[in-house]
Amino acid sequence: MSEPLVECHSGYTYGERPIALRWQAERLLVQQIETRWRIPGGRGFRVRTEDGQVFELVYTEFSAEWQIHAP
Repeated sequence: MSEPLVECHSGYTYGERPIALRWQAERLLVQQIETRWRIPGGRGFRVRTEDGQVFELVYTEFSAEWQIHAP
């Protein structure tokens, strides 16, 4: 079984807050969520990792998949 692209805290719903992501075979801890937004059928986050990198994470509820973008 492959490791998840994004690890998240789930409370009321799945994927409420990302806590770590896997990028280039490395696990990066999320230090800060800079912004979050809703999209039809999902949600997005712009996060900053502990090493200062910024990523956009998008979760699509229909397919239950995360996408990671390095802007």
